[in-house]
Parts: sequence; structure tokens; C-alpha cells
Amino acid sequence: MTHAIRIHETGGPEVMRWESIEVGEPGPGEVRLRQTAVGLNFIDVYFRTGLYPLPSLPGGLGMEAAGVVEAVGGGVTTLKEGDRVAY
Repeated sequence: MTHAIRIHETGGPEVMRWESIEVGEPGPGEVRLRQTAVGLNFIDVYFRTGLYPLPSLPGGLGMEAAGVVEAVGGGVTTLKEGDRVAY
């Protein structure tokens, strides 16, 4: 089962929730990653507190990460399953 820290409203650390999430197949131009490292930085704090608005809620934290490509959507030509990536 996949889990993520999600926020459903802005606020202090108490708004963060460890939740089970559904991860589907990647769509066109997308890849699905198995994340191996996630960085939490001040921008994540700003999103959580509402200083910087998130595109939508609920949302997740961790704007920087590294991992391994697990699946590739249609039209993706520069990555393949097993590639190591960072963003």
C-alpha cells in the first residue's frame, strides 16, 4: 500500500495526515515513480501554512525528490522503466 503525507487545509504541522493513496497508471506524457528520497524545504512549509497557495487541496508535500521510473505513459520517449531520476 502506498502512503503520503497529505494536507486538506492550511495550518500548522497538525494539518498533516499520513494517508493511504491510490496511484494509478501514468497518462500521456507522464511517468510513475517509486520515490527513494524526498526533500522537505521551506516552500513546503509555505504551502502548508498557506503563505504560497497550492493549486488545489488536498495536496502533498515534497517538491524535490529522487526515485526510479516504474511505468511510462504514452508519448514518453526519453525515460524508460528502471531509469533513476530526480526533480
